[in-house]
Parts: sequence; structure tokens; C-alpha cells
Amino acid sequence: MKKDATKSLRNLNIIVWSIVIIVLITSTILEKHIGTDVVQDKIYGSGWFVFLWLIAAISALCYLFRKKLYLKTALFLLHLSFLVILLGGLMTYLTALNGTIHITKGIETSSFINKDETTKTLPFSVSLDNFEILYYEGTSSPADYVSTVSVKNKNGELLKKGSISMNNILSVNGYRFYQSGFDEDLNGCTLMVAHDPWGISISYCGYGLLIIAILLFIITDKSFHTLMKSTTVKTVSACLLLFAFHTTCDAANAPKVLPKDVAEKFGDLYVEYNGRICPLQTFAKDFTVKLYGKPEYKGYTPEQVLTGWMFFYSDWKEEPMIKTKSGEIRDILEIDGKYACLEDFRGIYDNYKLQDAMDMIHRGTYEGKASSITAADEKFNLITGFYSGKMLKIYPIKDENNFLRWYYQADNLPENIDSDEWFFVRKSMDYIYELIVGKDYTNLYSSLDQIKKYQEKNAKGQLPPAIKTKTEKAYNQYANIKLVAFPALLIGMLLFIYSIVCLAKDKSINKHILNGSVIIVGILLLMLTAIIAMRWIVGGHIPLANGSETMIFMAWCALLFSLVFYRRFNNILPLGLIVSGLTMMVSIMSNANPQITLLMPVLASPLLSIHVAVIMLAYVLLTFMMLNGISAVVMNLSVKDNQEPIERMYLISRKMLYPAIFLLAIGIFIGAIWANVSWGTYWSWDPKETWALITMLIYAFAIHSQSIPLFRKPMAFHIFTILAFLSVLITYFGVNYFLGGMHSYV
Repeated sequence: MKKDATKSLRNLNIIVWSIVIIVLITSTILEKHIGTDVVQDKIYGSGWFVFLWLIAAISALCYLFRKKLYLKTALFLLHLSFLVILLGGLMTYLTALNGTIHITKGIETSSFINKDETTKTLPFSVSLDNFEILYYEGTSSPADYVSTVSVKNKNGELLKKGSISMNNILSVNGYRFYQSGFDEDLNGCTLMVAHDPWGISISYCGYGLLIIAILLFIITDKSFHTLMKSTTVKTVSACLLLFAFHTTCDAANAPKVLPKDVAEKFGDLYVEYNGRICPLQTFAKDFTVKLYGKPEYKGYTPEQVLTGWMFFYSDWKEEPMIKTKSGEIRDILEIDGKYACLEDFRGIYDNYKLQDAMDMIHRGTYEGKASSITAADEKFNLITGFYSGKMLKIYPIKDENNFLRWYYQADNLPENIDSDEWFFVRKSMDYIYELIVGKDYTNLYSSLDQIKKYQEKNAKGQLPPAIKTKTEKAYNQYANIKLVAFPALLIGMLLFIYSIVCLAKDKSINKHILNGSVIIVGILLLMLTAIIAMRWIVGGHIPLANGSETMIFMAWCALLFSLVFYRRFNNILPLGLIVSGLTMMVSIMSNANPQITLLMPVLASPLLSIHVAVIMLAYVLLTFMMLNGISAVVMNLSVKDNQEPIERMYLISRKMLYPAIFLLAIGIFIGAIWANVSWGTYWSWDPKETWALITMLIYAFAIHSQSIPLFRKPMAFHIFTILAFLSVLITYFGVNYFLGGMHSYV
């Protein structure tokens, strides 16, 4: 009778948590089609949704006591932590207030607008003393928004005076204020208001319990001891050989360019580009990649391509170097190949061929593939914008308010500029053009040096450090992800096939092949480390701010894991190489040359790096498990009479499962803390965070192998790891490219 009751309770848990997952999946899909507000109101904010979670929590708690899991401290605390987190969420739902308040200088405000559009009264008044925008040094890109406010009680006495900025809240009597927006005249700002007296505290207690439970689990669980036993980290030292291959071109048909060394001299100038100050070489590389899809064209360097368009426009406008994405755009431009020249965009009456399509896209009536049209239009505008000179902001000048801005040659210059400086800005590039026409490169060098000295003088103290500039130029010249991705993928596939054959024959991998593979992984790891380090130095922050960067970090983690654990797990080297190669290929496909940009103010938090890094580590382990599962399926189909290798793979994947889920859980809750600090709410049911939760819940089923016997069968477990990985793909790629949300990279 007791067994039947336990079994029924187990089945109830499986059914209820499965329903939770199905509801969450359905909600993210519906949100894409019917809108966020409707889903937030009808699902996430509804009573039945809260009741569903309540049933799930109660059934889990009952099963926990039925199985007497409270006798196992680590396991009990682990489950208890999630129940406490759910309790915190319930208290937030029942008691929290969230809204916005608009304040202006000198006017006291004591009410705010709640999310349901009702007015709520504060137990004090708030007024704005000052609002200012802080900029990244030497640029016009905002680094932070700072509101200085005064808070007074009902008697008019000052309670608190403080500053509110991105990632820096002001807390008064349980009410928290966050920066949200500002008026154009800077005399007013909008703040987010959050009052959650119970939910945050309870949820944070749950996060603390989770960390304690994971630490206890690691200390007391035997599988972790087995995993880490006899594992040593090998540091492989190797010479990093970087080379550049330049293709030759037919000189007779080649467009005019400057000599390579002369063009490189232009690359030494500073320019304001993409919200930051960088070498003109960086802009040249991005310009070339944007148009052609590669950082070189017919063996010409990016600087030669850029200066070619700058000084030999009549030649380059006939050059077929603008890459088109579809047959649809080629039909409109009336070209045969996949590359168009600038002249192809103009009709016989000098009309813009894409104008009609762009008009329909803007009206929402275009029926074709809009992305290929807009991409081609963007490239056309890039060239015309550059040729007009507007993108070449190379002259730093302080205005009458002593604020440094960067101007282009024909820009509206400040009124306080003296005549000599005005003449220099207006005429220096014209003089350089004359020198190029006369091939007077000696005086050209001197003129470029004068512009460089002008930049260093006017922007003194605000230019990037010399080490940063040198690193950026080295990155532009040598950092090629393809040099790491292609060898990793090719060698990984070959080694993977070889390891499967060895497993089938119950043989060990040849010692020389193993040692050679370790050396290769070490070299690739060093190369990737150098690329990440250079991006870190140049960007000024850990390169984890976009999809391409996180893919590169994931590739780095895969190589590192395979190097650390190759003695424990026979096939981890090929799996590591394959994971690394595939993730780098995704990075290349999503953005051939991801731009290094300044962080948005809200992203300038150390929690961002920790959150993304921990999540990526979890994804790497789950990817290993998936590939391990594929290996097991291949083994099972080819060698059915030998199940021992499949069982070994099963044990390996199970050992990876626990740290993968723990890292995923920790990453999710670090993200929740970051969201609470930045946006005033630790959970908003954004599609990205919802799918991360879905992924964690799906994989959590496999942990409960004692309750679900299916997961004690090696082949069933391997098939599960393959199918479950679909949730990882949707979490990362599906949300980014289809479902959207504030976590989307596109």
C-alpha cells in the first residue's frame, strides 16, 4: 500500500512538472504571436498559473518527505532551496509593487504610477537635484545616466540624499529607485519604483541555500570525488605561428590603390567609430568585411580598400565587391553573380533600384525576403555615407563648453574655433589628396603625422593608451577565428571516428595519437586565449557582451575542459575539438567580424560576466553529453554485442549532468540578482530566462534516476541527452533569432 502511494505521488510529480514545462514552452511561442502584454496578463500574471506552481511545489514537498529525503542533508537542502525560491516568487506576486515615477528639478513628488496604471502614494516625497549624462572618455557615447535626488518625509525633513545610476539603486524605507529615462532638457527624469518587502529577501535566502546545498553535495557525493580524482591540469607551451595568406590578382583589372605601406599609415590615425575612439585600421577592416564578407579583397589590405574608395572612387564604384545574399536582390540589381558593384544600384536614369522595395518594407507591404533587401541597402548607404566624409570623424575639437567631440572635414565646427585650426580641419584632407595624385609620399607621410599630432594634442588624456591601440592593431591583423575553428573541427571529426573504432574494438587510443592530439588542443587553446585576451584589452571588458563573443568563450571552455579531463575520459578530446569548432563556426556565421563596442550602461556590471560565463560552462557540459550520446547511439547500431563502451559513456555523461545543472541553476539566479539590481525585478518571464528555466527543468528529470527507472538504462539516458539538447539550442539560438526579448542578440 505504501509503495502504491509513493508511486502515485511520484507519477503526480512527473505529470505536474511536465505540465509546467509545456505551459512555459507554449507561453513563449504565444508571446511571439499575440504580444508580451497579453501573455504577461493572461498567463504569467494569472491566478491559475500561480496555482499550477503551488501544486508543483506541494507535490514535490510531499514526495520529499514520503521518500525521507530529509535524512540526506545536501539533497534535502537542494530541494528546499528551490521551494524557498518559489515561495519568494509567490510573495512577490502577492505583495510587490512596481511602477514609474517622473521627477523634475525643484518639484517634490510623492506618488508613482503602478503597473496596473493606478496611482500609489509614497510615504515620502522625492525631488530631482541634478541629472547628468556621463560619456565614455573622448566620445559622445553615454557611459552612465546619473540622477541626484533628495528624499523628504511628510514633515519636510530630509531623509536621504543620493545618486541613482545604471546598476546603482537608491533604497529608502523598502522602496527602491532605478534609473529608467530622462527628459531632453535634462531637467527631469523617469525612475522605476519597486517595493517588494518579502519576495526579494525570501528569494535571496533560497539562492543562499542553493549555494550551500551544492557545496555540501560536492563534498559528500562520491561521484564528484571520482570525477576529480587523479585529474591534473596540463599546461601545453607552444610557439604561436600566425601567418597571413594574400591572394594574387590580375593587375590589369585591379582597381587603383595606394601602396601597402602608405595605406597602413592612414590606419594609424584615430577615428571616432562605433561610439569609441580606435585606429582607422579598425574602421577599414569592418568596412571591408561589411561589403565583401572577408577582411581582404584581391590581396589588398583593409586600409588599401578603404583609401581606394576614398581617393580612387571612380575605379572602385565599378568594382564588384558588394556581396549579395539572395537571388531576389540579384534580380532587382540585374546582376548574374553574387557580387555587385556600386553602379549596379543605379538605374539608367540614375534612380536607386532598391527604392521601391525599401518603401514597401517601411510600409510593411513587402512580400519578399526583406532582410536581403535591407542588408544590400545598408551596404549602399555605408559607401555613400563614407564617401561624403561623414563617417571619417578624425578631428577632435573642444566646444565652448569644453566638451570634446570628434568632427569630420565638412562638419559644423564649433564657433569658438580659431581661423588657423578651422583652415587645418577644412583643408588638410584636400592637401593629402593632392599629394596622392602627385605620388608625393614623403610629404604625405609628413601631413598624416601632422594630423596625428593634432589628434594627440587636442584629445590629450582621452585617447586610448598606447598598449590598447597596439593590441587592437595586432588583433585586426592576426586574430582570425577561422585559423582555430577549421583545424579544431576537422581534427575533432577525424579523432572522433578513430575513437569510435577503438571503442568498438575495445582498444585504447594510440599513445602517439593521444599525445599529438593533446598538443594540438593546447596550441588551439593558446591561440583562442590570445584572441579573447586581445578583445578584452581592446574592449575594456570581458568579451561576453554579444552572441559571437559568448560562442567564442564556449569554444574556449570546451578546449580547456578536454585538456583538463582527457586522462579521465577517453573520448573527451575529440568531443572538445568538435564542440569548439562548431561553436566558433557559429560565431563566424553569425558575424564574420564582430565589432568591438562599448558596453551599454546597463551591461557595465561584473555580474554580467559571471552570469554569462557560468551559463556557457553549463552549455559546454550539456553539449559534451549530447555528443557522447550520439557516440553511444553509433556504437549501439554498429556493435550491438558489446555494451561495455556504452555503459562507460553513460557513467561519463551522468558525472557531467550534476555540475551542468548546478552551473545552469547558479547562472540563472546570478542573472536574477543582476536583473534586480538593474531593472528592479529579479524575474520578468522574458523568453530567454524562461527557456533557461525550461532547460534546467528538463535536465532535472534525468537527475532523479532513483525515482524514474528509465534514466538508469544507458541507451535511454543517451537518447534523452540528444533530445534534451534541443532545449539548449532553442534557449540560445531560438530565442536570439526567433522569439526575441530583451536578451536577444539580434
